[in-house]
Amino acid sequence: MTSTFAIAIVGATGSVGETLLQILEERDFPISDLHLLASNESAGRTLAYRGRNLRVRTVDGFDFRSVQLVFFAADPSVTLAHAEAVRKAGCSLIDVTGALPDEVAPRVVPEVNGAAICGEAPFAVTSPSSVAVAVSLVLGALGELVQLRRLVIDAGLAVSSRGREGVSELARQTAELLNGRSLEPRLFDRQMAFNVLAQVDEPDAEGHGRLERRTNADIKALFADQALNVTVSCHQVPVFFGDSLSVTVQASTPVELDKVIATLDAAAGIELVDAGDYPTVIGDAVGQDEVYVGRVRRGIDDPCELSLWIVSDNVRKGAALNAVQLAELLIKHHL
Repeated sequence: MTSTFAIAIVGATGSVGETLLQILEERDFPISDLHLLASNESAGRTLAYRGRNLRVRTVDGFDFRSVQLVFFAADPSVTLAHAEAVRKAGCSLIDVTGALPDEVAPRVVPEVNGAAICGEAPFAVTSPSSVAVAVSLVLGALGELVQLRRLVIDAGLAVSSRGREGVSELARQTAELLNGRSLEPRLFDRQMAFNVLAQVDEPDAEGHGRLERRTNADIKALFADQALNVTVSCHQVPVFFGDSLSVTVQASTPVELDKVIATLDAAAGIELVDAGDYPTVIGDAVGQDEVYVGRVRRGIDDPCELSLWIVSDNVRKGAALNAVQLAELLIKHHL
């Protein structure tokens, strides 16, 4: 087994890419050689890693035979454009964009369905949407204690779900309004500052956005249950980082609330906030590796219903950390 690995990060200058770089350093990932790749516009920049400044190069024309593992953290179109070249190079990939179908790159959260990674190298694995990562981590910890029949997710997503541009746009709009200047929306189709938008991307003919479709598919894949009824509604909130999720579970049997609370309290990677209080992205989740849970309660009218409030850092835990944990799983058991 190789002790160190040559790695590439595609989309290294984006918010997820830079966080990936940070976490790889924090967790002392065994890297022999690191290649930072991005678009032509970002090529030439430098990023700090282990006391060195590494230059970012363009992904176009990169020889993937020079690495053993590549992270895709740019636009889904970039993943689609280069995935075949990665496969032909014999290189494994971890995709954060959700561009590849489940049969090509299975959706995996290590704590939930790590056994879904099987076979021989090269591997292709998808890190699910940040919403699916947080929800599956919490519900996966409950195991057979709560047998899922139906799941309703109402997701308030930070503007960082739109990348670095989303963060910049909210900051610009906020400054314009606080200084009494007129505002002209750019990235978003209307005012984002001090507002809530009912959708986060363009809806399809049935009214569902790409991220809602993706999260629905991710959840079903993570729990290996294509018959599970999953409803996802995503809306954009004027917060820079962190997902805020209201989740309602319809279970097959009455919920034993005391056991649910005790199980969540003991679960790794989860911080349970005591009854009477609740977590928020600001002050709790942002910058943390844990998923925070509060307001755990049974339904008012239905004892088989369980409601939870979940907050998580969408860029760190929901994307970059899960991707690095997948890489750690690969090198421990498969590469």
